[in-house]
Amino acid sequence: MNIIEFDIRGQICPSTLLTALKAINDHSRQITDGTVKLAFKTDNRDSMGTIPESAANMGYKTTVTKKEGYYLVEIGSEE
Repeated sequence: MNIIEFDIRGQICPSTLLTALKAINDHSRQITDGTVKLAFKTDNRDSMGTIPESAANMGYKTTVTKKEGYYLVEIGSEE
């Protein structure tokens, strides 16, 4: 599985959400096939509600991990 990383630290909502949604739409087939996982690094706390919720509503599995100085939001297939 390939992991595509996006460093969106320093951006605020709605910019973080729009970036994530564009990436999800651009890679939706690969995410669904399980060949790609998206990983977003963000330091914006509002993104912890908007990005995972939006991805889950689209049917994707999301995980959020607090790292040193940022959050890692991973989006992949439910399988």
